[in-house]
Amino acid sequence: MSWLLHHIWNDTLMILAITGSVIAIIHLLLQHRDYRSAAFWMAMIVVEPLISPLLYLLLGINILRRSGRRYRSGINEPWRDPVPDEPLPLTATQEHQQLARTLDRISRFSHTVGNHLDILHNGDEAMPRMLEAIRGAQQSISLASYIFEATGIGAEFVAELSSAVRRGVQVRVMVDDAGTRYSWPPVVEALEKAGVTARRFMPSRLILRLITMNLRNHRKILVVDGRTAFTGGMNIREGNMISRKPRHAVHDLHFIVTGPCVAQIQRVFAEDWAFCTGEALEGPAWFPELSTTGSTTAIGIVDGPDEDMEVMPAAFFAALNAAREEVKIITPYFLPNAVLMAALRLCAVRGVKVTILTPEKNNIPFVGWAAQTLYPELLLVGCRIFESPSPFDHSKIFLIDGVWSFLGSTNWDPRSLRLNFEFNLACHDAELCRRLSAEMDAKMARSREITPGMLEAAPVGRRLRNGFARLFIPAL
Repeated sequence: MSWLLHHIWNDTLMILAITGSVIAIIHLLLQHRDYRSAAFWMAMIVVEPLISPLLYLLLGINILRRSGRRYRSGINEPWRDPVPDEPLPLTATQEHQQLARTLDRISRFSHTVGNHLDILHNGDEAMPRMLEAIRGAQQSISLASYIFEATGIGAEFVAELSSAVRRGVQVRVMVDDAGTRYSWPPVVEALEKAGVTARRFMPSRLILRLITMNLRNHRKILVVDGRTAFTGGMNIREGNMISRKPRHAVHDLHFIVTGPCVAQIQRVFAEDWAFCTGEALEGPAWFPELSTTGSTTAIGIVDGPDEDMEVMPAAFFAALNAAREEVKIITPYFLPNAVLMAALRLCAVRGVKVTILTPEKNNIPFVGWAAQTLYPELLLVGCRIFESPSPFDHSKIFLIDGVWSFLGSTNWDPRSLRLNFEFNLACHDAELCRRLSAEMDAKMARSREITPGMLEAAPVGRRLRNGFARLFIPAL
């Protein structure tokens, strides 16, 4: 009997493996858009036909795109501005004027003029300004964060948001479901206990959580009274408070924004909130009339595995194609796709100065190891690569020709460019770009420049480790 059961079990596993592999391969051949990723998954399925189809189900990019579209199907057609007929009022070269028009077509939003942005360094500058804005709120507060800790600086946010509710301010808080698992206790429960209306983004359990675990809302948005916004890449966590000497310190840049583009930032939050709750945020409490506050032209760029699929990499590619003098990139995770890698190389071949700054010691070591395998082909054509020392730098800045600045939540990696829900601002302002360039120069002064000789001198074991990590870039 045991012999028979053993054979039945083996035959069942074989049938499941063959069936799962055939279904996965058919899906890869008919639906998968990224041929490198498809080749990776095909090899995985052939080598390991039992587990790999399941992994493809859980991590496959196309399944996420369909889930993202279903996610958006419950709300109205996303906000979409008409593309203006007239050229933008920019003092710009033909290439930059064309970039502006391209971004108008790529993004659901249009360029706004008369904005002002201030740079906030680490949590020590950003968090007090955000708390001050919350304390001064009169009508509404909308807050979205990927990670929002309930302790430390996060507890101060919970207290101030609760105080705002008691003053009669309308408060809405949304935290990504995966992000709530970075700390304990979960902040959503603490907010609700404090009387704050809060929701998790894409909450689900067990198998459903596994299937949609890569549908992460990575946006960082705070809008107060519909007039003042904070955005960038900074989470609400104690590690950003450098002066408090946290155990795992994180450097970062964040931004305070005023002017007409605040309405675009608020609209992005409102769409996500409508999905989470069915509640529409409309009216002057959320969308007041906005006047000009500065000289920055800005456009919001929304990205995610839905109607906005691959908008951000298209915007980045357009910016690299428009570059004529200089490209500067700060990113914590540097794993650009093949198209962006080719665009970076072509920039250098055309004589554009390309400089990339990324951490020396990554908080996700596997990502850092894989990133180092991309260095040689960039160094070969003249790109310069710097690695910054600890503490880990989570800043995300992309500068073009001293006039264009891209800032927000997007990293240069597959997850951020294809899987996450992200938000960036593209800004045309020479003075803002100059200040951000100075920030990068200061970081580079503390960093080490990577040379081909350094890579060639690396121990064989390290190069083998990095090469192994590179195999998994499509899934990172």
